This record gives sequence, structure tokens and C-alpha cells, in this order.
Amino acid sequence: MSNQKIQHHEALIIGAGFSGLYQLYCLRDQLNLDAKIIEAADGVGGTWYWNRYPGARCDSESHTYCYYFNDEILKEWKWSERYPAQEEIQNYLNYCADKLSLKKDIYFNERICSCFWDEHKEIWSLTSESGKIYSSKFLITAVGCLSSTNKPEISQLSAFEGEIYYTGEWPHKKIEFRNKSVAVIGTGSSGIQAIPVIAEEAKQLFVLQRTPNFSVPARNHKLEESFHSEFISKIEMWREKMFDSRHGHPWKAPPRKLCETDERERSAILENNWEKGGLRFRESFDDIILDEYSNEIISEFIRKKIYEIVEDAETAKSLSPVDHPFGTKRPPIDTNYFETFNRNNVELINLKNSPIKSCDKNEIILEDGKKISVDILVFATGFDAMTGSLQKLGLIGKNGIRLEDFWRSGPQTYLGLAIPNFPNLFTITGPGSPSVLTNMPRSIEQHVDWITQFLRYLMNSNMTKVEAKAIDAENWTEYVTEIANKTLMPKAGHSWYLGANIPGKPRVFMPYANGLNNYRDECETVAAGGYTGFKISS
Repeated sequence: MSNQKIQHHEALIIGAGFSGLYQLYCLRDQLNLDAKIIEAADGVGGTWYWNRYPGARCDSESHTYCYYFNDEILKEWKWSERYPAQEEIQNYLNYCADKLSLKKDIYFNERICSCFWDEHKEIWSLTSESGKIYSSKFLITAVGCLSSTNKPEISQLSAFEGEIYYTGEWPHKKIEFRNKSVAVIGTGSSGIQAIPVIAEEAKQLFVLQRTPNFSVPARNHKLEESFHSEFISKIEMWREKMFDSRHGHPWKAPPRKLCETDERERSAILENNWEKGGLRFRESFDDIILDEYSNEIISEFIRKKIYEIVEDAETAKSLSPVDHPFGTKRPPIDTNYFETFNRNNVELINLKNSPIKSCDKNEIILEDGKKISVDILVFATGFDAMTGSLQKLGLIGKNGIRLEDFWRSGPQTYLGLAIPNFPNLFTITGPGSPSVLTNMPRSIEQHVDWITQFLRYLMNSNMTKVEAKAIDAENWTEYVTEIANKTLMPKAGHSWYLGANIPGKPRVFMPYANGLNNYRDECETVAAGGYTGFKISS
């Protein structure tokens, strides 16, 4: 190992999804740095490379869920649907990578397992699972917020002789569900997307649900031929609308409060937006996440819709959320999710009544003794969100401090972009940034642009080392918590926003909830002030 050649570069980026590809382009083509991406997969796509489960689809509209830094790409690429499916998004990212000649600067099939800050040399030393060693002056993580698959422990799961799949690590081959009994565990966003598709093919589908979820119809559809030409004639308008909104979508809630709106008028607004579908339903009023009474009105509206759609009253009751306000967990959008429970081959199993006890070779066994015979187990159990993918990198900073130890009481960052004790490290859409509360490409471009601007500043100042100050990171983390506590968000006790889906994970609200527009202003203020909050040295 000691004689092995070390691949050294000025900057290394981990991950070849939306974040990594754009960051590589900026470092290489704008700053003329020797920069490379290290990617675990054999192709680009990031989250969209791994999440290829049945029904996998984006919940941001296609013409907004894409890069906006390059008008030529916007004009050349034509989206086929309102909400693009996994394959189309991955094709898009391959097109972008080819268009910008990025793949020649990507190390594929290399999963990083250790990142060590060498204090003497002031460089990052990275080791991959294959044993290769890389080093760089700057390290940028582009590993995604939802990329570390959550694999819950179930007693005797190893005894199960059927097929087992995880939505976050779906195989590239087609999975055959015909003439098979299938159990899907989990009814979060991935489960809500996968369940209707699997139900159409499986002989029998058991949906094992612990916590029911609110969901709004996507109303997905093919885009008319004229859509693209109209879109590219108004690129700047779309850009400005997204720039101005708190979620990075091209719309924002009008200044009206649900609880103060006449009952007939608010019902008409909610009905109209339900028929339009998609995430803009959440923006029907501007106090949904702030006022408990307003939230209960919209929550009850959705519950009534569930009872109207689902024919069996007991099933409808089990599918109706009562333990968290609408919008305080990730709000899924769906295609025929609740309608699927009217099928004769679909049965809902309420795990609140009787949790999973164990497995044997062909059955799931519940605490009450019920046995469910299945051929295939699908875990739609989400991710160790926001921190899991970072902690898997084996990051070791100054004085040998490990990231998992530094974050033992919860993640602490400055702006969600940098971590004390970890010099020359930047985290794209890290905890403490708006990230998962936004249309992700908008947060990603803002982060990458800011990091690129900072590195240009360092180069122009002949500075080579930068680190977030501990006191500023503490203050920022407290500020993020204070903002969250002004909303209803923390009331969703089982939310992965709080890390509650991972046993033993600290309960800390991780994303910045004051809007991407306000966050952008905060970042620009830091930059304009000479990057206060950072220790900078040569």
C-alpha cells in the first residue's frame, strides 16, 4: 500500500449526481482547477442512478427540476411529462454530462470509505473500497441528502428465502412480480410511488404500514408538443419565479390565511388546487405550516378525500393520518395511491395494531401471531437522511476527530456548507441548509455557485486553508432550530427531517426552514462581509 501511486488533484468531489456534475463544471471550466469526481456507481445520476424502483418519479415539475445555469441545455432538452420518471432524469443527466464533457473527469466504480485530513500536508487523503488512494487540497461532498438507504433490522430476516429489495438500492434488471405475493414495507414517498405499480402486476400485494401519510394527486400527464417552445420563450420568467420563492418552485403561496378565509371560498380554492394536483396544493394558503387551526382544516380536507376514494371504511381510517399536521413530513404526490386499496389483490396491514415480530423462510410473522406468506419483500423504508451519506465517508478532521463523534448530539454546520474541525471541506446541501424543503436543483445551484465564488476569493487572496468557526456553527445550528420551532414542522415526531426513522439517531430538525430565498440572502451577506464565520489562512 505504501508504494501505491496517489492520485492527487486540486479538488475532489464525491458524487456524480446533480450536485457533483455542476460543481465539476464550475471548478474545471470557470476556475481552471484540476478537479475530479469520485463516484461509486458505473454511471452518472446520483440518487436517480440508485432509486429506479417501480414508479420512481420526481415530485418537482420537469421544466423546473433541471439545470438553469445553461440556456443552451434548457433549449435543447425536451421533457416528455409533467413529472419526469427516473429513467428520463437519468437520461437527462447523461445528456448534460456528455454535453459538458464531464465523464472524462470522473472516477467511476470507486466508493470512498475513508477521508482523512492530513494536518502536516494540509490535504485530504481519501481511500476507496478497492484500496486506491486519492488526495486533494479541497474536498466537496455531493453525496445527496437521500442516498444512504435505511435497512431496518427485523428478527430472522436472514431466514427469509424469497427475494428482498430496497427501493433505495434497486437492481438494474427488471423484477418479475407476476404470479407472486409481494409485501411492501413502508408508506413514505417511495412506497406511495411503488405500491400502485406493483399492485397492477402482483398476484397479491400486502402493504405493511406503520404510519399513514398525507398524499396529494400528482395529476401527471404527457406534455404537449407546444409546451417546450412556450417554455423556452420564457426561461427568464421561470428563473425569476423560482429565485423569488421559498421552496425554489415557480409559485408561492398568496398572502392569505386559511383560517381567516370564508368557508365556501376556502373550500373552492382547495378543491381547485386538488384537481390541479402536485406540490402547489400545499401553497394554497400561506399559513399552512404556521397555524395549527389552518393546518387542521387542510388536513381534514385530505382525510375526507381519502374516505371518498377508499371504499372500505376501516381501510380508509387506517390510511388517514391523525398523528402529524399536513406538510410537516415530506408531502408525497401520487398516481392512484389511495385508489389502489380498492383492488381485490391489495390488503393493508396496520403495523400499529400488530408490529412485525420476525420472518421465516417464506413468511412475515406479526406480534399477534398472524403470518403473511410472500415471495418478495420490498423495503420502502427511506433513508438515513441528510447525515447518513456524509458519515459513511469515514470523515476524520483535525486532531483525529471523527464526524460521527463530532455530530453525536446532532449535526452542526455553518450555513449547511462547512463543518468546524474539517478544513477545506464543503458540503453541498448539507444539514442546516434548505435542501430537502426545496426543489433540489435550485438549492444545488445556489450552493455550488457560492462554493465556487468562495474558492475564487481564496485563490485571488492567495489563501489555501479555510475552516468554519466553531462559535458561528453553534449559532447557525441554534438559529436553524429556532426557525423550525416557529413552524409546525417539529410536531411530526416520526419525521426523517428529525432523524426519527433511524434508531439511536439524535432528534434534531436538520433542514433550514426559512426558505431558499431568505437563505440565499444570508449566504450573500456572509460573502459580502469577507466570509465572516470562517477562519482563512495561507
